[in-house]
Amino acid sequence: MLRISLDLHDKIIAHARQDHPDEACGVIAGPLGSDRPQRFIPMENAARSPTFYEFDSKEQLRVWREMDDRDEEPVVIYHSHTMTEAYPSRTDISYANEPGAHYVLVSTREPDTTEFRSYRIEDGEVTEEAVEVA
Repeated sequence: MLRISLDLHDKIIAHARQDHPDEACGVIAGPLGSDRPQRFIPMENAARSPTFYEFDSKEQLRVWREMDDRDEEPVVIYHSHTMTEAYPSRTDISYANEPGAHYVLVSTREPDTTEFRSYRIEDGEVTEEAVEVA
Protein backbone atom coordinates (compact mmCIF):
# COMPACT_ATOMS: atom_id res chain seq x y z
CA MET A 1 0.00 0.00 0.00
CA LEU A 2 1.15 3.51 -0.80
CA ARG A 3 0.71 5.95 2.07
CA ILE A 4 1.09 9.52 0.87
CA SER A 5 0.32 12.92 2.37
CA LEU A 6 -2.46 15.02 0.90
CA ASP A 7 0.13 17.70 0.11
CA LEU A 8 2.27 15.34 -2.02
CA HIS A 9 -0.81 13.81 -3.65
CA ASP A 10 -2.01 17.29 -4.63
CA LYS A 11 1.46 18.31 -5.91
CA ILE A 12 1.56 15.33 -8.27
CA ILE A 13 -1.90 16.18 -9.63
CA ALA A 14 -1.02 19.88 -9.98
CA HIS A 15 2.15 19.01 -11.90
CA ALA A 16 0.20 16.65 -14.19
CA ARG A 17 -2.42 19.34 -14.87
CA GLN A 18 0.22 22.03 -15.40
CA ASP A 19 2.14 20.01 -18.02
CA HIS A 20 -1.01 18.78 -19.83
CA PRO A 21 -1.27 18.09 -22.77
CA ASP A 22 2.25 16.66 -22.37
CA GLU A 23 2.95 13.94 -19.86
CA ALA A 24 4.42 15.12 -16.55
CA CYS A 25 6.96 13.10 -14.58
CA GLY A 26 8.92 13.18 -11.36
CA VAL A 27 10.00 11.49 -8.18
CA ILE A 28 9.20 11.65 -4.49
CA ALA A 29 12.26 10.80 -2.44
CA GLY A 30 12.27 9.36 1.04
CA PRO A 31 14.81 8.05 3.57
CA LEU A 32 16.51 4.81 2.52
CA GLY A 33 14.46 1.78 3.48
CA SER A 34 11.61 3.82 4.97
CA ASP A 35 8.94 3.55 2.24
CA ARG A 36 7.95 7.11 3.29
CA PRO A 37 7.55 9.60 0.43
CA GLN A 38 8.71 13.01 1.66
CA ARG A 39 10.54 15.21 -0.86
CA PHE A 40 8.71 16.18 -4.06
CA ILE A 41 10.98 16.42 -7.11
CA PRO A 42 9.15 17.41 -10.31
CA MET A 43 11.24 16.64 -13.38
CA GLU A 44 11.20 17.69 -17.00
CA ASN A 45 9.74 15.37 -19.59
CA ALA A 46 12.62 15.41 -22.07
CA ALA A 47 10.33 13.83 -24.70
CA ARG A 48 7.82 16.71 -24.41
CA SER A 49 5.15 14.34 -25.60
CA PRO A 50 1.47 13.75 -24.82
CA THR A 51 2.00 9.97 -25.16
CA PHE A 52 5.45 9.31 -23.70
CA TYR A 53 7.69 10.51 -20.90
CA GLU A 54 11.42 10.35 -20.51
CA PHE A 55 13.57 11.80 -17.74
CA ASP A 56 16.30 14.10 -19.01
CA SER A 57 19.45 11.99 -18.50
CA LYS A 58 21.49 14.84 -16.95
CA GLU A 59 18.65 15.83 -14.64
CA GLN A 60 18.10 12.20 -13.63
CA LEU A 61 21.78 11.71 -12.85
CA ARG A 62 21.78 14.89 -10.74
CA VAL A 63 18.60 13.89 -8.85
CA TRP A 64 19.80 10.33 -8.17
CA ARG A 65 23.20 11.62 -6.96
CA GLU A 66 21.43 14.12 -4.72
CA MET A 67 19.29 11.34 -3.27
CA ASP A 68 22.44 9.27 -2.65
CA ASP A 69 24.09 12.21 -0.88
CA ARG A 70 21.01 12.64 1.33
CA ASP A 71 20.62 8.89 2.08
CA GLU A 72 17.36 8.86 0.15
CA GLU A 73 15.81 6.66 -2.50
CA PRO A 74 13.00 7.10 -5.04
CA VAL A 75 9.95 6.01 -3.03
CA VAL A 76 7.49 7.18 -5.71
CA ILE A 77 8.13 7.53 -9.42
CA TYR A 78 5.19 9.25 -11.09
CA HIS A 79 4.00 10.33 -14.47
CA SER A 80 0.76 11.23 -16.17
CA HIS A 81 -1.24 9.81 -19.02
CA THR A 82 -3.02 12.52 -20.96
CA MET A 83 -5.31 10.45 -23.17
CA THR A 84 -5.63 7.07 -21.48
CA GLU A 85 -6.41 5.54 -18.12
CA ALA A 86 -3.86 5.56 -15.30
CA TYR A 87 -2.43 2.12 -16.06
CA PRO A 88 1.18 1.36 -17.05
CA SER A 89 1.82 0.98 -20.77
CA ARG A 90 4.22 -1.63 -22.13
CA THR A 91 6.84 1.11 -22.40
CA ASP A 92 6.22 2.17 -18.78
CA ILE A 93 6.67 -1.45 -17.67
CA SER A 94 9.89 -1.87 -19.67
CA TYR A 95 11.35 1.32 -18.12
CA ALA A 96 10.44 0.37 -14.52
CA ASN A 97 13.86 -0.33 -13.02
CA GLU A 98 13.31 0.55 -9.35
CA PRO A 99 11.67 -2.58 -7.87
CA GLY A 100 11.16 -0.95 -4.46
CA ALA A 101 9.36 2.11 -5.84
CA HIS A 102 5.66 2.85 -6.03
CA TYR A 103 4.82 3.75 -9.63
CA VAL A 104 2.06 6.35 -9.55
CA LEU A 105 0.09 7.17 -12.66
CA VAL A 106 -2.28 10.08 -12.97
CA SER A 107 -4.72 10.37 -15.86
CA THR A 108 -5.59 13.89 -16.98
CA ARG A 109 -7.76 12.77 -19.91
CA GLU A 110 -10.89 14.21 -18.26
CA PRO A 111 -10.71 17.93 -17.47
CA ASP A 112 -12.77 17.70 -14.27
CA THR A 113 -11.62 14.34 -12.91
CA THR A 114 -8.20 12.99 -12.07
CA GLU A 115 -7.50 9.29 -11.82
CA PHE A 116 -4.66 8.59 -9.31
CA ARG A 117 -3.41 4.99 -9.08
CA SER A 118 -0.30 3.25 -7.75
CA TYR A 119 1.47 0.08 -8.86
CA ARG A 120 4.43 -2.09 -8.01
CA ILE A 121 6.31 -3.18 -11.12
CA GLU A 122 8.90 -5.90 -10.76
CA ASP A 123 10.35 -8.15 -13.46
CA GLY A 124 7.68 -6.93 -15.88
CA GLU A 125 4.81 -7.84 -13.56
CA VAL A 126 2.33 -5.10 -12.65
CA THR A 127 0.44 -5.20 -9.35
CA GLU A 128 -1.98 -2.43 -8.46
CA GLU A 129 -1.92 -1.37 -4.81
CA ALA A 130 -4.20 0.63 -2.58
CA VAL A 131 -3.44 4.31 -1.99
CA GLU A 132 -4.01 5.92 1.40
CA VAL A 133 -4.00 9.72 1.33
CA ALA A 134 -3.58 11.23 4.80
